[in-house]
Amino acid sequence: MISIIIPTFNNLKYLQLCVNSIKKNSHFKNEILVHINEGSDGTINFVKENNLKFTHSKINDGLCIGCNKVSKLSSFNYILYAHDDMYFLPDWDLLLINEVKSLNTTKFYLSSIMINGDPKLNGHLNFHAGDTVENFNEEYLLQNYKNLKHDDFQGSTWAPHLIHKDLWNEVGGFSEEFSPGMGSDPDLNMKLWNVGVRIFKCLAKSRVYHFGSVTIHKNQKESFKKNHGSIANKIFLLKWGISIKFFKKHYLKSHIFHNENLNEPNKNLLYYIDLFKDKLSYYYYKFFSSIKL
Repeated sequence: MISIIIPTFNNLKYLQLCVNSIKKNSHFKNEILVHINEGSDGTINFVKENNLKFTHSKINDGLCIGCNKVSKLSSFNYILYAHDDMYFLPDWDLLLINEVKSLNTTKFYLSSIMINGDPKLNGHLNFHAGDTVENFNEEYLLQNYKNLKHDDFQGSTWAPHLIHKDLWNEVGGFSEEFSPGMGSDPDLNMKLWNVGVRIFKCLAKSRVYHFGSVTIHKNQKESFKKNHGSIANKIFLLKWGISIKFFKKHYLKSHIFHNENLNEPNKNLLYYIDLFKDKLSYYYYKFFSSIKL
């Protein structure tokens, strides 16, 4: 039913938990596709032993290149991108597929809501059932996750997200200029917007528990994460002429309660003030930045 693509980088314990949760808590018989970056920790043996389809790179290709490679192995009509440090909660997929059936279109971007497991971070749903695989309390999470309240909302740009494979192929998957990955999600949304997608919806009852970008925190210094995030914002601005913040605010209307499909942005005074600021930044980076597209 769903091809779940998961890039991983020497993160075996979390990948094992993620894969096991998919097998345990999915309603449908989905397929799991893994791109292994490096895999010096036994990941290759694990995916082989579990008969998972996979691609492999000897170095860390990042999520953009990795996801694009492994997505070519997909045998189902729906592609879902996920992190390797997510625990999928019961019937996550049934809720997504039921929503797909109600839409009568292949032009959609749906996401599950993430339950934030890191007490140092703040998300839409915060519930501490462990911030590492070692102290993860699965039983406690399963007993309580349905009690967390949230409505469906507009403009999610994060994993896990589901799109039709035809749409994924039409826009070329993730844009590899954003490698290793920061900024690639809103860029994918912008590409989808430009081919006519107006359904960008997070389903609050379809849920995953997220340990909080464990691979990034484990393998990258915080300064790298901050610097690459800044670079990704500049790449997005130079590519599209507007910032990620502007796109999420005026186009996706991110985090607003979902009650209808999106339309073209309301071009009021605030829109033009924000656009003017973006254009100043655009021309500054275009002529004075070392980043070139």
